[in-house]
Amino acid sequence: MDPFELLRIAEHLASGGVGTGRGRPPQAELRRAVSATYYAMFHALAACCADMLVGATRANRSQQAWRQTYRSLEHGYAKNQCVNQGMMERFPQPIQDFARLFAYMQRQRHIADYDPDPEQEYGFMRENVMRLIYETSRTISDFQNVDTGDRRAFSIFVLLRFRRD
Repeated sequence: MDPFELLRIAEHLASGGVGTGRGRPPQAELRRAVSATYYAMFHALAACCADMLVGATRANRSQQAWRQTYRSLEHGYAKNQCVNQGMMERFPQPIQDFARLFAYMQRQRHIADYDPDPEQEYGFMRENVMRLIYETSRTISDFQNVDTGDRRAFSIFVLLRFRRD
């Protein structure tokens, strides 16, 4: 799944393009935009993990192994690893930025998807959602340009559980 396609959908939703295109988009559209923005990050990370551990090109990999690795990324475990400051400090800044935003966007997605009272404390505003979409796009791009060895190490960190001897 192309994370930038998900971000285009999120931008369309947040701009009010689904409804009349006039005025403030309904909370349902803004919430779906937040959710799509998180999933753009999630799919960018899942693809990175599969590419780094199995292979980035179809010709040089087992498609079954790639799909299994892609699907092995767990939302909660990945988020917990991303907030592990002691380990995250060992990675380059673009990976730290990605991890910070990944954890933040997961919290925002939970609010968007599960908070039953949209007009209370967590009502989303178009400007804030558009800012999240832009920041996510930039963060994913920066993450994808990090050295392969660092992205591979990060992939292993968010996928595999650490076992002590």
